[in-house]
Amino acid sequence: MSRGEGGGLEAGPSHLDRHTGRGRRAGESTARDDILAAARELFSASGFDRTTMRAVGERAGVDPALISHYFGSKQGLFLAATEFPADPQEVLRPLRTCPHDEIGATALRAIITVWDSPAGTAVVARFRQAVVADEQELFRSLLTGVILPIVRERIGEDDAELRLGLFASQVAGIFLTRHVVALPPIATADVDRLVAAAGPTLQRYLTGPLD
Repeated sequence: MSRGEGGGLEAGPSHLDRHTGRGRRAGESTARDDILAAARELFSASGFDRTTMRAVGERAGVDPALISHYFGSKQGLFLAATEFPADPQEVLRPLRTCPHDEIGATALRAIITVWDSPAGTAVVARFRQAVVADEQELFRSLLTGVILPIVRERIGEDDAELRLGLFASQVAGIFLTRHVVALPPIATADVDRLVAAAGPTLQRYLTGPLD
């Protein structure tokens, strides 16, 4: 994860100087690791929505402005803490331009492609461990903090929360059967077959009638 500038919590040097005068505290070589360790604990315990930059800073013993300096935003921190292999904005970019009747299939293809990629091995292992260890907040955070906000941009306001919840249930189910339970044939099916089978269901959840 590259060190990003920006985000709503970015602060100037005067906020960081309290540590050493150059925006770094004593022992700064460990600060980034301390932040990531604190973030993993809090995201696992409290989830994405209830974890704040301030709380992470307090747990890590750093000014929250230093977190913004390193990671740019709470989502950037979450992606770094979970070793997410790609920028979700890039992964789901096709979702913004695909035909409206292909939103479900396009989103599912992008998500599964990341999971199945060599770069996705670490994050799949982390979320599989979270599920097995009864740390569902971490997996929920992946959905609510990373995937669903982008999907929401393409659907209307009609029953939006229910639609996103149904979409998430299908995506989570595919992840569990493919990467946790390893249930054949879901675990061994190629991306095209899974998208062809589940894409229409996701599309109905997002844009079709629900009654």
